[in-house]
Amino acid sequence: MTTRINLLPWREMRRKQQDQQLLFIAASSWVLMGAILGFVYVHMGALIETQNLRNKYLQDEIAKVEKDIKEISDIKKQRQDLVARMNIIYQLQGDRTAIVHMFDELARRLPEGVYLRNLRSAGNSVSLQGSAQSNARVSALMRSLSASNWFADPELEVINVREQGGDRLSEFSLSVKRVAKQQKPLEAGT
Repeated sequence: MTTRINLLPWREMRRKQQDQQLLFIAASSWVLMGAILGFVYVHMGALIETQNLRNKYLQDEIAKVEKDIKEISDIKKQRQDLVARMNIIYQLQGDRTAIVHMFDELARRLPEGVYLRNLRSAGNSVSLQGSAQSNARVSALMRSLSASNWFADPELEVINVREQGGDRLSEFSLSVKRVAKQQKPLEAGT
């Protein structure tokens, strides 16, 4: 005699249990996956926020440094302007006595029989116009000026001979370079 056991309900129950377990495991893994994704999302958001704060800090510091650089360049520009002004002042102080020396040297170097009518100075060039009793006296003036410490390179531009009251006069025009003894100007980089 054989006993017959009906295993069908037990198998159905076991399948239902397995289905429930599978459903529970699937739901748990979905919840766990959602929790992990949520954690990753929140963590990445925190990392991004932290990096944004770092970036903002760096941008603020860069703006401060750029402002300092602009101030430094403005100060350098002001310094260069001041150095240029000081050089102009030094040049003017050096030129202040140069005119006196120039006239004094002209009076000392002017040979007898040479008369100046006009004197013009532009920069380092001096233009002289006058008359002399002879061409030789004009030559003596030019030699005397070239031997001077205050003048250099005399150059005769025009010489005309004319009669005046029985005497011959040489009308001349010459230019000479003025050699100025000046102080050394300041440099912008020092």
